Amino acid sequence: MTPEIAVMSAPEVDEAAALSTAAALFRSLGDPARLAIVRHLALGEHRVVDLTAHLGLAQSTVSGHLDCLRCCGVATSRPQGRASLWSLTASAEVLGVLAAAERLLAATGDAVALCPTYGEAANR
Repeated sequence: MTPEIAVMSAPEVDEAAALSTAAALFRSLGDPARLAIVRHLALGEHRVVDLTAHLGLAQSTVSGHLDCLRCCGVATSRPQGRASLWSLTASAEVLGVLAAAERLLAATGDAVALCPTYGEAANR
């Protein structure tokens, strides 16, 4: 008896790749510090020093989170003198995702906070 080998068709491979990419995008926004950075960048350009002051985080922590957001295509920077000004790459789209998330949270109430996998208890 030979084992069956699961072979994915091209549409299944494309769908799996798209879902994996979407999951990576949500993970990039899934860290509370990165989400706070995104919310600040939604207000306009910020320097790392400004973000550290606003968020009370270490410069290295903010820089690491900005690098993650840059690698995921969510944020970009441009030089200004010796500093860099950070901004969202597609602010309207990012704000749309955040607004949709707020509507979903309002619709589901405390369900996500009570989730044993991702909720408040899981973060302790």
